[in-house]
Amino acid sequence: MAPKKFYHDDPAWSDVEPIPQDDGGPYPLAAIAYTDEYREAMSYLRAVMAKNEASQRVLALTEHIISMNPAHYTVWLYRAKTLSALSVPLSEEIAWLNPTALRHIKNYQIWHHRQTIINQLGSPKGESDFITSMLAQDSKNYHVWSYRQWLVQRFNIYTDEELAWTESMIDEDIRNNSAWNHRFFLVFGKSKDAIPSQEIIDRELDYAKSAIRKAPQNQSPWNYLRGAVRHVKLPVSTLKQFALEFADTEKPDEVFSSHALDVLADVYAEEKGMEEQARRALELLAERYDPIRKQYWNYRMGLLGEGRVV
Repeated sequence: MAPKKFYHDDPAWSDVEPIPQDDGGPYPLAAIAYTDEYREAMSYLRAVMAKNEASQRVLALTEHIISMNPAHYTVWLYRAKTLSALSVPLSEEIAWLNPTALRHIKNYQIWHHRQTIINQLGSPKGESDFITSMLAQDSKNYHVWSYRQWLVQRFNIYTDEELAWTESMIDEDIRNNSAWNHRFFLVFGKSKDAIPSQEIIDRELDYAKSAIRKAPQNQSPWNYLRGAVRHVKLPVSTLKQFALEFADTEKPDEVFSSHALDVLADVYAEEKGMEEQARRALELLAERYDPIRKQYWNYRMGLLGEGRVV
């Protein structure tokens, strides 16, 4: 543990009159129990912010506060402003930011700050390796995947290499919904209304089906498959024969995937004269294969009577 640092006895800060936090009078209703070290550091930050100071000592001060509270967005914003005012080489900031992010892997402010710096640098060089090191700690870290999507958009990295990397993440953990989501973003997300070529559509449907056959109860590739079909404007009936590989309302004891039943319920609901089959699929979900969501499946059954489908 690093030794505590105070500023009142530091000659480098003797010219600054700290501004204490105003909690609403001498008897605040619900004052936060800050440590003395943090309280004093923040009082000095308020003072330099009031004077709009940009200096190396300010950067050091923000670094100290961030080490105690990395979620303080005001500190990050003032740090970014100071970096800009001093024309600090942004590569140096990334070098400092890397170990800081690794110590606080689930922090919104760190990733927003990184995005700001990389955007100004204008290059994603080195980011792929850093992301790999972050995902090694938590392969489903929301902040990391969101940041990777931003990188793809910002630097137009809709490439075969990016797709291959995403596929490697799925191979490593076929249930990594974040990796499936990133693949969908790469293949279908570049243009909201654009429809890929038939070759790509067939490739993606086959890829998802192959993953489902490996783990039929894994919801991620089922969601991917249904999302792909919806995006390219194919009817859900396209998936009927595939879903029947894993579930059949006529064979209630041989259901290998509740998600296949869900697909069949939608297929039958749209087929003329098949409402009872749709109801049977939903009943199986409610009573046997997904009873924790019984109320939802019952709601879906109610829609059948109204001629509506979810």
